[in-house]
Amino acid sequence: MHRRPRHRKILALLLLHAPFQSPNASAAQSTLLGQRLYCSGDGNVDGDARRNPSERITRYHGGDIDGDTSQDKAMVPKRDQVCIIGSGNWGSAIATILGRNVARLPSFNDVVNMWVYEESVTLPGSNTRSKLSEVINTHHENVKYLPGVKLPPNVRAVPDLKDACKNATLLVFVLPHQFLPKLLPTIRASAHESCRGVSLIKGLDFNSETKLPVLISRSIEEAMGKNFRCGVLMGANIADEVARQHMCESTLACEYGHEEMNERTRQVFYDPPNFCVTMIGDVAGTEACGALKNIVALGAGFVDGLGLGGNTKAALLRVGLLEMARFCMAFFQGVKQETFLESCGMADLITTCYGGRNRRCAEAYAKSRESNKLQTYDSKACEKLWRDIESRMLDGQKLQGTLAAKEVYALLESRMLLESFPLFATIYEIAFNGMPVASITDGINAKCSTKRASFNRSSPMSKL
Repeated sequence: MHRRPRHRKILALLLLHAPFQSPNASAAQSTLLGQRLYCSGDGNVDGDARRNPSERITRYHGGDIDGDTSQDKAMVPKRDQVCIIGSGNWGSAIATILGRNVARLPSFNDVVNMWVYEESVTLPGSNTRSKLSEVINTHHENVKYLPGVKLPPNVRAVPDLKDACKNATLLVFVLPHQFLPKLLPTIRASAHESCRGVSLIKGLDFNSETKLPVLISRSIEEAMGKNFRCGVLMGANIADEVARQHMCESTLACEYGHEEMNERTRQVFYDPPNFCVTMIGDVAGTEACGALKNIVALGAGFVDGLGLGGNTKAALLRVGLLEMARFCMAFFQGVKQETFLESCGMADLITTCYGGRNRRCAEAYAKSRESNKLQTYDSKACEKLWRDIESRMLDGQKLQGTLAAKEVYALLESRMLLESFPLFATIYEIAFNGMPVASITDGINAKCSTKRASFNRSSPMSKL
C-alpha cells in the first residue's frame, strides 16, 4: 500500500501567517470559530461541538476507524465487476484507465460497464444522427465528450442503468451530483450486495435543516445502505490529459474495512507511469478539497480575465489554499493536515487554476463584464451571463464552481463567518451580485491587512 510521509511541519509553516478570523469579527463569529462546527460528513454536528477534537471519536470519514471494521472474508468477491456511473469528459477519461487495468488484473472481470445517458450525436464527417451508446460501442470513442481519444474495446456503453449496474461490485461515480438522488434507488437494487464505491464527483451537498455541508460520498453511502462504503478519488487530473496518458498523480481516500479491498481498489486506478495513485484514509479532507478548489478556480479566471499575471494568481492560490484548509477544519471531523499537500489538495488547486472548465468560463465571464462596464449587473444579469457561457463553452457539461460558490456562501452567511473567508465571499459577490471583477484583489489582500495569528495550542488555528 502506498502512503505519503507526513508533512505536518511544512503545512504548519504555510498556515502560520493565516489569521483564523478578522480582528473585527463579532462575538458570535468568535464563538462559532472557537467551537469548530464539526460534522460527521452527513451535515449533522458531531456531539458537543465545543469538545476538544482530540477527545472525539474519529469516524470513517476523515481518519482512523473506530472499533472493529473488518469484513467477512466471504464477502470479498473473487473477481470484481466495475461499473462507471457517468460518461462525460472525466467519466470517459477514467474509463481508458479502468478498461486497460481490468484486462490485466486477475481480480477483475475484463469488461467495464459504463452507464451512458442516451442522446443523439453526429459522427465527424457525417450528417446522420446516431445514439451515443451505439457510437461508443461501435467506434470506441465518445465523440461528444472526449473526441479524438480511443476507449479500450472492453469498455461497454450501456444506456439502461439497471443493466449497467447488474451485479456490480465496484461502482465509480463520475457525474454531476445533482443527478444522483433519482439514480441511486435503481443502482442499489441492481448492484451486488458486497458492492463498494469510489466517487470522482467534485462537489458538496448541504443538509436542508442544519445547512451544514454533506459529503457526496456520505450521501451515496446512506442511499445505498447495506453497509455500503464509498471512497473518493481526487487530484490534479485534467480529463483530456489523463486520457492522452500524460503523467499525473491522484489521491485515493478510502477505508473499506479490509486491506485487500483497499489495495485492490487502488490497483484498478493505478496506471504507472502515467497515473500514479496514492492511498490515504482522509475521505473528508480529500473530498472537500475537490469541491472547494473549484471556487478558487473562479477567482483564478477573474485574475486571468483582468490580465493581472502570475504574481497575482500565486497570491490567490496561497490564500485559496488557506481558506480551503480553514473550511475543512471548521466543518469536518478528523481532517488531516497532510491531506492539503497531496495531489487532491495543493496540486489539484494549481492545475485547476491554470486549466479546467471553471477557470476558463470564469475568464470569459470576467472579460464579458469588463467589455460591458456600462451595463449594470444585478444577480439576474450575472446568472444569465453564466448560463450563456456554460451553454457556449461546455457543450452539455456543467460548471461545479458556481454551484459550490453559492452553497458555501450561504453556509458562511448563515453562520456569520463571511469575514473569516474573504476570498470565498469576494468570489461569490463578483460572480452573482455584480461586484466589480477588479475587486478580486480585495479578497486576496484581506489576508495582508489583518493581524497575524499566533500559532499556539490555545489558538483555533493550532488545530490545523
